[in-house]
Amino acid sequence: MLRGIDVSSYQSSSYDTDGLSFVFVKATEGRSYVNPKMAAQTKRGRDAGLVVGFYHFLWPGNLTEQAEYFVSKAPERRGDILAVDWETTGDGSHASNSEKDRFIREVKELRPHHKVVLYTNRHFWQSYDTTSYAGDGLWIADYVTAGKPRIQAKWRFHQYTDDPLDKNVADFSSGSALREWAGA
Repeated sequence: MLRGIDVSSYQSSSYDTDGLSFVFVKATEGRSYVNPKMAAQTKRGRDAGLVVGFYHFLWPGNLTEQAEYFVSKAPERRGDILAVDWETTGDGSHASNSEKDRFIREVKELRPHHKVVLYTNRHFWQSYDTTSYAGDGLWIADYVTAGKPRIQAKWRFHQYTDDPLDKNVADFSSGSALREWAGA
């Protein structure tokens, strides 16, 4: 299993890259938020030779506008991975299954040469998801042993803890296999 982390404006731009193969950086949320540390966090990952991914925190409604906003703000480099973060928003709402599916499809249309994955937690996957559509792969959050999420679905990435930061593993045999999958 490959090791990686995900970061947002809550984390430092000088995060430790030792032993990592990938990093996901929060890019956007809704139609108005951009992570102010995205450029520096991206540079840190690229300088360390990591596969870099970007994620968008999805709000219900305005799916086309959110997809366009995300791809207009997330850097575009061959081999970057794009992700949609589907969970409960700050106001207690969440995008529906059809909205989640449509957003993934719209991002794939706007960035056809990039892998687009779904990030969600185990509770959402088991309680809210009815389509099992995760684009090019599922990134599941379940805080248990790394690489052993408690789901039946095939997954690509597993967030297994948030202490002291969000740590993940990827189900690839090597860094070159991950780069090849990502299209680098």
